[in-house]
Amino acid sequence: MKRNTSTNYVLHAKSRHFYWEGDGQLSLKSFSNGDAHYKTNKGFFAVDESRYLLLNEGPYTISIEDNNEVESFCLFFRSGFAEEVSRSLEDSQDALLTDPNKKIHSIGFFEKTYQENSLLSSQLQYLKASYSLHQDDSLWIEEQFHKIMQTIHHVHKDTLKEVQSLKALRFSTREEMYRRIHTAHDYIRSFYTQQIQLDDIAQIACLSPNHLLRNYSSIFGKTPHQQITEFRVSKAIQLLSNLDDSITEISFKIGYNNPVSFSKMFKQHVGLSPLEFRKKVILDKSKS
Repeated sequence: MKRNTSTNYVLHAKSRHFYWEGDGQLSLKSFSNGDAHYKTNKGFFAVDESRYLLLNEGPYTISIEDNNEVESFCLFFRSGFAEEVSRSLEDSQDALLTDPNKKIHSIGFFEKTYQENSLLSSQLQYLKASYSLHQDDSLWIEEQFHKIMQTIHHVHKDTLKEVQSLKALRFSTREEMYRRIHTAHDYIRSFYTQQIQLDDIAQIACLSPNHLLRNYSSIFGKTPHQQITEFRVSKAIQLLSNLDDSITEISFKIGYNNPVSFSKMFKQHVGLSPLEFRKKVILDKSKS
């Protein structure tokens, strides 16, 4: 996977089992038909088809372990590319004309999983669908990378507005808190099917448990426990709808050692027991 960091390039592949570790350049990771798991020196990240991961330059590991063939579509940006695009969007026309090659400070993007917005999603889908026709056309590829980086830049500006809304005297404090809480959030997203303790989440975010609770609720509007439950309910609905696993197997897959506890939790949040929900799915499918 090691490439020349002076070029932008696409990595499009499919795999059921994959592992790699090493240094990478600024990159955007997206996947379909399954999940991929990343580890960096900042935390853990699970990437499914509804989200993408943005990683700054540096070391990381990736692992894929799935019964299905997971499709990866990842973009790698050459060193300095993000800064060039950022300057073209931020500086005045006069400044760009006077010194078109002026160097600017490196952008530290927020390393986290992002919900795909409609614009970025359409740009990635277009590049994926058309790449095989244009893979030898470097001009076309560069134009697509510029468009996508512009969108990433706009998302970054929106993220900075979220940081500004946090309660702290200094912006640097708000920014650091935002990074740490999102490190906690991505840790939860990566391990919600396991038995996670509050101390585990606080440790990965380098915060005290109480400090984590207060700020996590401030940003996400829910506690870590409520977030884990939400992820588990969503995954349970997906697995119950597929009809492949028994209810007992599903309870174990989403982190419950006792199917009775899973059934009580599911009914509390969905209004139906897992068995009632599955019967409804079967009935709905028979009508369609």
